[in-house]
Amino acid sequence: MGLEPRADERVRYEFGFPDGRLWVHEVDLAGTGGRVETGPEWALLGFQQCSHCPLNAAEVRDCPFALALARPVAVLARSPSYEEVRMAVFWRGREIRQQTTLQRALGSLLGLLGATSGCPHTRMLRAMAWFHWPFSSSAETLYRSLGTYLLGQHLRRQRGLEPDWDMDGLRELYRNLRLVNLGMAGRLRAAAEEDSSLNGLILLDLLAADTLYSLDSYEGELDGFFAEYFEEG
Repeated sequence: MGLEPRADERVRYEFGFPDGRLWVHEVDLAGTGGRVETGPEWALLGFQQCSHCPLNAAEVRDCPFALALARPVAVLARSPSYEEVRMAVFWRGREIRQQTTLQRALGSLLGLLGATSGCPHTRMLRAMAWFHWPFSSSAETLYRSLGTYLLGQHLRRQRGLEPDWDMDGLRELYRNLRLVNLGMAGRLRAAAEEDSSLNGLILLDLLAADTLYSLDSYEGELDGFFAEYFEEG
């Protein structure tokens, strides 16, 4: 029997601030937990809607990604991106702790929220969300993106579907993701009094840009980890 994702699986982020505040946000990997039911004005789908969004504002009230960000933005909008925080992330019996900037901590959380939000352009990232790794570097993000996509193509072929071994779909995914990040940054400019959430999205966009560049102009960034695969015989 195959391993099935649990509907109640959650990732818990704890932000410890220098003034003693502790803010906790849990992300339901099924994509339903931690959201507000009705978003603020900046979360309305028609408010600075992404240029390539396939949703109709007459049928959908809120932007799914913005709705997922509403609670973090409300709590963290007054905190500057350079503020040092003590981070703890808990999921599947694991625990990761790191002293880092709010910008980097939010970048990790916002990426997970985007992947599970229900946004049509981030839905293909859900598989990565089930195997979330906080504070990933650009090389780790590239490895996880390539590995997840290629495994997905292998599973497609097993089901008689046409695989995309050239990864054209992955390139398109990251091009669309960059446009989503730009659109969300516009929303957050209207919502945030400080720059923490906005900078978290800028960090995400840099990772998306880096990954897209590596896909389009791969220069052997990961070759050193695969030396055994290049041996003859």
